[in-house]
Amino acid sequence: MLDGIKDYDDAQRVAERVQELLEQPFGLSGRELFVTASIGIKYSSGGDEQPEDLLRDADTAMYCAKALGKAQYQEFDSRMHSHALTLLQIESDLRRAMDREEFQVNYQPIVSLESGRICGFEALVRWSHPERGLISPSEFIPIAEETGLIIQIGRWVLKQACLQMRSWQKAFPVTRQMKISVNLSCKQFMQPTIVGQVLETLRETGLDPSSLKLEITESVVMETGDYAMNVLEQLSRAGVELSLDDFGTGYSSLSYIHHFPVTALKIDQSFIKRIGGGQNSEIVRAVVSLARNLGLEVVAEGIETLLQLDLLKALGCAQGQGYYFSEPVGEESATELIQKEERGEFLSLLGKASAGGSLLEMTDSLTNSV
Repeated sequence: MLDGIKDYDDAQRVAERVQELLEQPFGLSGRELFVTASIGIKYSSGGDEQPEDLLRDADTAMYCAKALGKAQYQEFDSRMHSHALTLLQIESDLRRAMDREEFQVNYQPIVSLESGRICGFEALVRWSHPERGLISPSEFIPIAEETGLIIQIGRWVLKQACLQMRSWQKAFPVTRQMKISVNLSCKQFMQPTIVGQVLETLRETGLDPSSLKLEITESVVMETGDYAMNVLEQLSRAGVELSLDDFGTGYSSLSYIHHFPVTALKIDQSFIKRIGGGQNSEIVRAVVSLARNLGLEVVAEGIETLLQLDLLKALGCAQGQGYYFSEPVGEESATELIQKEERGEFLSLLGKASAGGSLLEMTDSLTNSV
């Protein structure tokens, strides 16, 4: 489209001029509007490339620029095309995965840091692809969000998790005080029928609302304002517990948190990983103090070491989850953890793990010795 372009630097200068011009406000009906442009650049050396291929590649680069944020430009390279094809294949497979029953729910225990007892589980979706094996949630969840498939997947996870917790409650008295935590995606949360969906699922599965804890990221709550308040209040009145997930990574207004009917804050694992670094410990301390003043529980995500566990206990954090206790596991392995909890063996294992090694490693060692 541009004549006299000798190399990428020339195209880059044109892109920068376009963005500079767009920085100026546009007048519309007496108001000033500001827009930004995401620009993709495909440099052609005048070979045998077809126009449609050039447009496709520039379009691919443009979407890469959009993914980096506003007012960006990117030059196309072959890796972008390969990545786009991979995403397209994942999206295609994702649309069939539900019908083919390729999804499964794993459960990660949430542990009381003071008593060492299991107080609940978080339900986490996993995708077992018939050819690629387990696909990381970080790889398919964003695509599911973008395509809207996350709504169908999320409803399925919610129902499976509620069914599983009800089944455990019938079989193991110790689980009757436990809660099952389920994540609500942004698109799920924004559905006008979300409250009805949750309550219908509880009725169908026979799970008491007090046994369900829904996790919503703080950014979703803050961005949706009055809508979020209305939805959360309805769920709270129904007896469902509510938790702010990934707390500390967004831009929460502390005064807003006081008004939302949440019962818990989950400290993002990025803070827990660096908790020994002075400033990060102070951030965790501040969150714990804030939660106490508001009468909220605090759950630390991503606990992996004894040092992290000891520091969190010293800071007064009530609950935690992470590989130190157990990775997310399937229904059968989670049931075994519940059986150990009922016999008082989970607490014993935790004590041995505190002496050295993770609980998961200690469990594996005991299993191998048997």
